[in-house]
Amino acid sequence: MALGRDYADQECSIARALEVVGERWTLLVVRDALYGVRRYNDFLVHLGVPRAVLANRLQSLTAEGLLDKRRYQESPPRDEYVVTERGIALWPVLRGLSTWGRENYDVLPMRIFRHADCGTELGPYGECPACGRAVHPADVEMLPGPGLDPDPADAVSRALLRPKRLLQPVATAAVTTEPSPRPTS
Repeated sequence: MALGRDYADQECSIARALEVVGERWTLLVVRDALYGVRRYNDFLVHLGVPRAVLANRLQSLTAEGLLDKRRYQESPPRDEYVVTERGIALWPVLRGLSTWGRENYDVLPMRIFRHADCGTELGPYGECPACGRAVHPADVEMLPGPGLDPDPADAVSRALLRPKRLLQPVATAAVTTEPSPRPTS
C-alpha cells in the first residue's frame, strides 16, 4: 500500500503542521531562510538538496505563506525567498529540535544564539535568561559554535561563520566561491 501524502484522518494540529513542514528538507529550507539565506543557488549549495526537490519545497513554502517570493533583479529575472511572519513563527520549533538533537546525540553546538540586546546566550526555548523574556528572531545574534567546520567549502557556510542576526540576508557576494586553502603543518 502506498504511503499517503496527508493526514486527513487525523484530528490533530501536529498532523496538519506535518502536511506543510513534515517532508524531508522542508525544515532545513526554513532554517536557512531564518539564517538569512534568500537566493535559490545559495539554498542549493548550502543544503546540497536536489534541484527539483528544492524548487518543489520553495514553491510549497511560498504557497503556504511561510516564504515570500520577491524579484530582486529584472534582467535576467531573478527572485529571492524571504521568510514571512508565519515562517518566523517556526523559530521556536527549530530551536527546540536543535537543542533536542544536540542533547540526545552528543553533538557539539553548531551555532550559538545570543540575545543581541544584552549578549546573553539564549535558553533552550529561545528565551533570554538575563532579561526573562522570549526573544524575537530579529533580536537574535547567531555565532559559529565549536561543532562547525572552520573552513567549509561553500560560500554560504563561510558567510555564516561570521556573527550575524537572524533574518538578515546572508552576504555571499563578497565571499569567494573557491574553498580557502587549508593550512599546512
